[in-house]
Amino acid sequence: MKNHVRMFQVLRGPILRRGAASAPLGVVGCSVLLASCAMGPDFMSPDAPAATGYVAERRLAATASATTPGGNAQSFAPGSDLPGTWWALFRSRQINAFVEEAIRNHPDVEAAQFALRAARENALSQQGALFPQVSASGSAERTQASSTQQGQWPGQTSLYTLYGASVSVSYALDLWGGTRRQVEALQAQADYQAFKMEATYLALTANVVTAAITDASLRDQIAATEEIIKAETDQLGRIQRQFDVGAISKSDVLSQEATLAQAKATLAPLQKQLAQQRNQLMAYLGRLPNQDRGEHVTLAELKLPRKLPVSLPSSLVRQRPDIRQAEATLHQATATVGVGIANLLPQLTLSGSYGASGSERLFSPTTLVWDAASSVSQKLIDGGALYHTKEANVATFEQDLSLYKSTVITAFQNVSDSLRAIQYDAEALKAQAAAEKATADSLAMAIEQFKSGAVPYANVITAQQSYLNARVSRIKSQATRFTDTAALFQALGGGWWNRQDETPAALPRANPGYFAGPNRTTQEAM
Repeated sequence: MKNHVRMFQVLRGPILRRGAASAPLGVVGCSVLLASCAMGPDFMSPDAPAATGYVAERRLAATASATTPGGNAQSFAPGSDLPGTWWALFRSRQINAFVEEAIRNHPDVEAAQFALRAARENALSQQGALFPQVSASGSAERTQASSTQQGQWPGQTSLYTLYGASVSVSYALDLWGGTRRQVEALQAQADYQAFKMEATYLALTANVVTAAITDASLRDQIAATEEIIKAETDQLGRIQRQFDVGAISKSDVLSQEATLAQAKATLAPLQKQLAQQRNQLMAYLGRLPNQDRGEHVTLAELKLPRKLPVSLPSSLVRQRPDIRQAEATLHQATATVGVGIANLLPQLTLSGSYGASGSERLFSPTTLVWDAASSVSQKLIDGGALYHTKEANVATFEQDLSLYKSTVITAFQNVSDSLRAIQYDAEALKAQAAAEKATADSLAMAIEQFKSGAVPYANVITAQQSYLNARVSRIKSQATRFTDTAALFQALGGGWWNRQDETPAALPRANPGYFAGPNRTTQEAM
């Protein structure tokens, strides 16, 4: 950030800089020299934070492992680069298909592409102000005149045609670089839209992967719950038969019925979550809810990446789309300061025209007309409007610099949070897997002990509930390890710099391949 401390000094210093410390109103003759001078500070990208890592430890140890699918240990590779298609590391064809469909169909991606194209076109449009403006005009007028208007009697009439043609040139000299700063600001806005598009792309892909994993987790939770309900239903049948022959009391039957009812009560909320999760996934894919074709992912088929690339902290500020958006906003604010300073200074315009006007042959020596002019304008009294506008631009710059710093801090926090989640959620899965095995063994032992009359049936009920909770918790922890990995890739920027960009809507319409492909009829008609 130290580059911008020097920039503050420039902003709070004299209005003219870079060899133009003073500018009397009579310096029109120096316009050629001043043509290369643009008022205001030149933008400098902020320095990356002087950080060597994302956590307090110098090196992160490999995670714990568990004997369950998706429970393998993960190690970190500092300084490694992220792939552009990071979701392929899960080695799931269905996830790959989901992501490709979402990128192809989701309207947010296309909207971001068109926003980028509009911003680029606006910057190109403003560049036109740097060149002379040339216009041409022509006219033809048929007139009937009467000699009575000249006092002759009897009057006579005559017909004649008056022709006119001219070319006019107007050029507002950009002495102080105000127009160039406006172009720079619009180009920075285009950069902002470009990185906003990347942020949209990254958020969509991460959401699709997370939604697919959550969908798989809910399916496994429902399957586990249904399996437990079946087992408890069978157990209720055995208990009922034992009660019928007088081997157990009615309270044991009622306890089993209550346990079965509780298990069934957990099924409907899971089914609701799954239905809503499917709707969310369909929305990410650009489909309507009734277009759900039932494709889904299973946790068992997913592969947890064993080695996780972790970008260097110095690279993160160039890779996170939100940081690059904040930088582009800061660049735009810097250029706008230059516009405000240039508006305080005299404005010089050159103009001229050349043409012909007459009823005879045009462009003969007797019909030629031309003119050349120059004008200088300077507001003398405006109640301080221009000055305070410039000061407001400076304050906006300072605000955007603070917001940039805040964005960087949040980005580092996101990466650190993801790394910590990967570490501790691996420990949690290991513990949950052990808890599931222990509760399963405890349930089996409780059933055998009850059969032999060693323990009351209440022990079996308690063991059943513990096993159900442990199994569902293990499934949730298993899914969390996959979503943690996706969150890390998202926090590191998603590898967009290694992806072949496909943004047809952001390209100029002159591109011959722009209208190729489906879903282009609306654009082609525009």
